Amino acid sequence: MTTIDHIRDNFALLDDWDDRYRYVIELGRTLDPLPEAEHSAENKVQGCVSQVWLSKRLGRNGEAVVLNYRGDSDAHIVRGLIAILLTLYSGKSPQEILKTNAIEVFDEFGFRDHLTPQRSNGLRSMVERIRNDARAALAAA
Repeated sequence: MTTIDHIRDNFALLDDWDDRYRYVIELGRTLDPLPEAEHSAENKVQGCVSQVWLSKRLGRNGEAVVLNYRGDSDAHIVRGLIAILLTLYSGKSPQEILKTNAIEVFDEFGFRDHLTPQRSNGLRSMVERIRNDARAALAAA
């Protein structure tokens, strides 16, 4: 399984943004396929120019509740962004999700200067969706 540190190390090795984009697209190809039934209105992320779906499942890690995600998009680069997000958030407790600032991680990788404003807004929408799920899971606990 890929970790965020593994992605960070690979990004550091790639100086050219064309190579970085290719790497992000490759990460998107590692996503498990999202079943057609999960390409639903409920899973669709609003605020994205591309079609984006995030499917959530609550699980347990011992006593702790964890949120597990699968995702998909009709855009290759967005699938890669989803893969990075799921590396950060999937399988984590609501508290861990709320402590992790994905936008800072994406900024550290340099995406702020290399994504269109629409893609940046879509990324923020995906992050906010996951953070809202974490807040809801905490409230229900």
